[in-house]
This record gives sequence, C-alpha cells and structure tokens, in this order.
Amino acid sequence: MGKTIVFANQKGGVGKTTTSVNLGSYIAESGKKVLLVDFDPQGNMSSSVNADSTKNGIYEVVSGKAQVKDTIQNTVVKNLDILTSNINLSGAGVELVEYKDWEHFLERSLATVKDDYDFIFIDSPPSLDVLTLNGLTAADSVIIPLQCEYFALEGLSLLLQTIKKVQKNINSDLKICGIVFTMYDSRTNLANEVVQEVSGYFKDKVFKTVIPRNIRLSEAPSHSVPINLYSPQCIGAKSYEKLAQEVLERV
Repeated sequence: MGKTIVFANQKGGVGKTTTSVNLGSYIAESGKKVLLVDFDPQGNMSSSVNADSTKNGIYEVVSGKAQVKDTIQNTVVKNLDILTSNINLSGAGVELVEYKDWEHFLERSLATVKDDYDFIFIDSPPSLDVLTLNGLTAADSVIIPLQCEYFALEGLSLLLQTIKKVQKNINSDLKICGIVFTMYDSRTNLANEVVQEVSGYFKDKVFKTVIPRNIRLSEAPSHSVPINLYSPQCIGAKSYEKLAQEVLERV
C-alpha cells in the first residue's frame, strides 16, 4: 500500500507545487510508482506536467460524475501519473460538505487506487479550507514547504495548529514528514536567520536539503515539464534530487 503525503502551507507562493511535482518526478525516476493529486483549483500541478485539465479530474470525482480510476492520466515522466484539477474545483467546498463525513472524501476516493502506487502526493491550495482539511485527513504525513522570509514563520504557526487539530479529531496517524526550506538566498541575513530559528526549534523535522532560488526552477512549469527533464544539471534540479533521497529515507 502506498504512502500518501500532502504538501501544505496556507501561504501562497512558497513552493508547494514546485516541490510536490519535482519530488514526485525524481522519486518516479528512481523506479517508484507515483500519483500526483492536484487538489488546488489553480491547477498548477496539472500544467506543470503537461496534463489535460479539460478532461475529467478531481472535480468530476467530487461532483460524482467520475471515479478516480477513470480520471488518472499519464505524464511526461515514466512512473508518474496525475489526477488533474481546474478552476471548477473552487466551488467543490459546497459540494463536499453535502457528503457524510465530508472530511474523509478524498481519503475514501484515493483508497481505490492506493495499492497501485508507492507514493501519492497531494498538492493542496494556499488556504486552510475544506480542500486542505481533506488532504490532511487523507495523508499519512505532511511536508511543509517554507519560504525563507519573516511572514512565513507566522503562517507556519497557524498551519501547525491546524495539523494538531486534525491529529486530535480526525486523523491521529498524521505525522509531519518534514519542513523544507524553499527559495533560499544565502546572500540575505533574513534567510539565514529563518533557517537557523526554524532548524533550532524543529531540529530533526527539518530536511537537511535546502532548495535555493533558481531561475531554472521558475522556468520549468512554463515548459510543462519537471526540472529533471527541463534542466537536470542546474542547482535547483540537484537540490530536488537530493531532497528526494531524503524523503525516501524518511518514509
């Protein structure tokens, strides 16, 4: 049975999609079977791997029009599949709460394919809404991408409170797989201070690999491929390759 990991942070622009896509791609490249679940109405995960968001995806599953097994698409990366999203998912909160035990909807849906994959990676929206709660409920663990800036620390505190509530009331098995620093710029004092403060407090919960600011990482989504296909020799690619090994060791 595969391990389900949700990538969560209610602050936007911290690298959730970039991290989930590139980690998934490198882990798939290692021979593991990986399913990406785009649970964000923006659909950035889907476009990052050249998936067709006009076909049935997670919204059609939520609305009862399709089953998960019938909506999964292959991607440009071997062993990497995706369950797509589009803007229609933005209204799914209303439809989800009509279900009994709505917070378990995604968990129940993914259970039908969990045995088919080594890993399921869920990309959640930049908010603590019903979609993110469904992701946290469905997951075995959570990876928190954290941008190296001051306001990121405030968001981290709120997210951790939410995770504790989910652990207490809904998913007692949920664990924090780790915190990964993203968009790190070694030239700024603030970035170094954030790394030191968070690492000092959370210790072994922080991944050793730090993802730097890298133009190639920013360019890859516009070409609809993960970084290992776009620019495998760049520092961003090497960082995610190293992070993938860390994740495999932890999980």
